[in-house]
Amino acid sequence: MALRRLAAEFGRRYGASLDGRLPGDLCYSFARAFASAKEGMKFAESHEWALADGKNATVGISDHAQAQLGDIVFVELPEVGASVAKGEPFGVVESVKAASDVYSPVSGKVVECNTALTENPGMVNKSPEDDGWLVKVELSNPAEMDGLLDSKAYDALNQE
Repeated sequence: MALRRLAAEFGRRYGASLDGRLPGDLCYSFARAFASAKEGMKFAESHEWALADGKNATVGISDHAQAQLGDIVFVELPEVGASVAKGEPFGVVESVKAASDVYSPVSGKVVECNTALTENPGMVNKSPEDDGWLVKVELSNPAEMDGLLDSKAYDALNQE
């Protein structure tokens, strides 16, 4: 985990190349090699993840997504109690490069938002698949988790 964070930070800090010899994608690939998704974590092709825990799922953006976005400076999340639908936008992540909608990988009701991201949106960069989670959703259709990609299939998608 420490090597992955070091490589990711190196890539962010030194941009797309290092003296023209080391592409930024190589830094990301090196960092991803040390990634280890949590057991049961599933991914949407739109680069969000969900981790079910009983009737709830924690949702965030993938390490790949945060690396592509760059330094995240603002996160907009829904209100607790809001309904989210699989494949529909529920929030926005803004970086120094772009603003991007965040799509829900599952359907249900938002039961908690990561309010720490209001003061520290960069937590999504530092720990996108752990402390940088976005929302927790009470699943209305737990079977939707079965339609998401496991980490191996998601990594293969990102190699294309």
